[in-house]
Amino acid sequence: MEGVRHHFINSHSITDSVNAGRYERECLTLLSELFQETDIVILSGGTGLYINAVCFGLDDMPSVEPALREHLFARLQEEGLAVLQDELRNVDPMYAQSADLQNPIRVTRALEVCLTTGQPYSSFRRQQTAERPFRSVMIALERPRDELYARIDARMDAMLTAGLVDEVRSLLPYRHLPALQTVGYQEVFPYLDGVYDYDEMVRLLKRNSRRYAKRQLTWFRNQGNYRWVSPNDNMKILKLMMNDEW
Repeated sequence: MEGVRHHFINSHSITDSVNAGRYERECLTLLSELFQETDIVILSGGTGLYINAVCFGLDDMPSVEPALREHLFARLQEEGLAVLQDELRNVDPMYAQSADLQNPIRVTRALEVCLTTGQPYSSFRRQQTAERPFRSVMIALERPRDELYARIDARMDAMLTAGLVDEVRSLLPYRHLPALQTVGYQEVFPYLDGVYDYDEMVRLLKRNSRRYAKRQLTWFRNQGNYRWVSPNDNMKILKLMMNDEW
């Protein structure tokens, strides 16, 4: 990480239940400490829900029984994501229209709220922004699509060379956990099960990573509050950070 101090990296176990609500609480606590040292803190990442939780507040969702969550993840493994997507469309068509339905965590989270309360997940979503003791400047980095996809493919090759398959093999006993229902793990588990060969696994890893990046770009563009800049335009980024203006 080139000497830059980072937080929340290698800090939690995959068996430790971490969701956007917990991230919001822990991040706000950390920020209150960091702002004693500096005026600017960079929140970096690609998961929009977690970014919004910190900057604007999270929806006040009802608690859910762990047994229901486990049941839905078992259904995800046995029946597949498409079945749960259809169920969510039936019980909450409004949320299904705007949600990333390719994200199994989002789908199961919405379903568990619907099944617990008998009400649409969308009815619990926050209408007002939470007050924060800081101001957020939203910056999105954008590369030409062919360059972005080439970098994704190269990064996946590097991850495989660094031992991704062995890492996933060591996590087989935990494959049911939410932290592993993500791109990068879900393509390797079937390979280890003998469902397809190595070349097909690599193809799916790269394809699904590119698709995930495309969905991320679409989501951030739909937010409407991000300033889009080239990652090579350091001066513009610094100006935005310091003055929040072009």
